[in-house]
Amino acid sequence: MTAASKVGCVRSQNEDMVLLGSHFVRNDAFSTRVDLTNSDRYIMAVADGMGGHNRGDVASSDALHNLEFYFHDLPTGLRPESIKDKFEDWLDSINNIIDSKGRSDEQYKGMGTTLVGLAFYEGQFYTLNCGDSRLYRFRDGDLTQLTSDHSLSNMLGSSQHSNVITNCIGGGATSSFIDIVNITDDIKEGDVYMLCSDGLTDMLPDSIIYTLLAEGSDANTLCDAAVAAGGLDNVSCCVLQF
Repeated sequence: MTAASKVGCVRSQNEDMVLLGSHFVRNDAFSTRVDLTNSDRYIMAVADGMGGHNRGDVASSDALHNLEFYFHDLPTGLRPESIKDKFEDWLDSINNIIDSKGRSDEQYKGMGTTLVGLAFYEGQFYTLNCGDSRLYRFRDGDLTQLTSDHSLSNMLGSSQHSNVITNCIGGGATSSFIDIVNITDDIKEGDVYMLCSDGLTDMLPDSIIYTLLAEGSDANTLCDAAVAAGGLDNVSCCVLQF
């Protein structure tokens, strides 16, 4: 699996961050190989700090560092329905942490982040989504978006992406939710999964993403393509092949 996160051509700082296992990626690229038969858990996630709010870089970092600790601290033997409850409990907790930081220090007021992830726990795979970062699957020549954007454009049925999101972590939101889906029975050998921030999908249409994944491109190549296409936002991506 590979990960990359780049500032792009317009932004002054990178508010995105990627998590692979216990490794955090920002303004860098990273690759690793993981044998899940020798591990009971693994998590990968992309967080896109909200550029319209103060300190989105802090929000995305706080969310991923907290998630990494929380997930690896989960007890063994949890059933799938309990895992969903645990992730919902985590969302409540991290919302409180981020919001309380804003209440205690003006520079953090209103900061927020999206989160998209893929978690492996004791033989089960779960997708996680809060916001408009995305998870795609590339299989047998088909590219499928597995997550739904929590955005105004999606709510209105528009194909044009809107930066107005309807759900996030922090950001002054009065309520947040996280989509958690068990996809264990749908995972096949040869599958490629791509997690990314909207900085990539705003620059690259699905047809280009399809071509790059069909060519075996890694996360760094995908991010470079988005930067070359304009890089109007921070660009982050994670690619996993089974």
